[in-house]
Amino acid sequence: MLELFIANKNYSSWSLRPWLLMRELGLPFRETLVPFGAGNPDDPNAFHRFSPTGKVPCLVDGDLVVWDSLAICEYLGEKHAGVWPSDGAARTWSRCAAAEMHAGFPTLRNVCTMNCGLRVQIDPFPEPLLREWRRIAELWSEGCALFGGPYLGGSTFSAVDAFYAPVAFRVQTYRPPLPDAARAYVDRLLSLPSMQAWYEAALAETWRDEEHEGEARQAGAWLQDLRRVAC
Repeated sequence: MLELFIANKNYSSWSLRPWLLMRELGLPFRETLVPFGAGNPDDPNAFHRFSPTGKVPCLVDGDLVVWDSLAICEYLGEKHAGVWPSDGAARTWSRCAAAEMHAGFPTLRNVCTMNCGLRVQIDPFPEPLLREWRRIAELWSEGCALFGGPYLGGSTFSAVDAFYAPVAFRVQTYRPPLPDAARAYVDRLLSLPSMQAWYEAALAETWRDEEHEGEARQAGAWLQDLRRVAC
């Protein structure tokens, strides 16, 4: 059976992508969660046991090790239908949009770190960050309009939606100004049973990693912390 190594669900946006894709496509796999930093103090090199880069996610298929979220999706796409849209134009667009998310949006990553359990107020949103949110909204509107929706590549969920799923959690946390169509797409992603399962598990985690916590403190004022507190 495939084994997917991930980190904390509250923080790990990269882990969410293949996890969500495999869950939504019904691909059987074993999940192995190794916490970041303080959640695993006795083994600071824990990720290197399974990942050549010491990072997550990492997929193990027998003797094969596949690292990096985009590489994992491409690997799964070689073996399973539905990973990418079947229509050629939709598939090409989806790969471009996923690659743009994978390689771009540095301000969003630096300012709006993923922290599912928080609600954070950014006031004001800096213009470089707003530009990236506008580009994301443009991509979402374009994909749904070109291929009929309700997902970016057409009528069914695919890898490109998985790549933007962590952004949906960031919308929930930071509430950036977005047009109605973009918010409707976010609501669609957040309502997926697999997204709800990830979110519930994220809130239940009691691990805290100071590097990720510090990033969230720098972002803005914490309005709510919905995470379970360790007893």
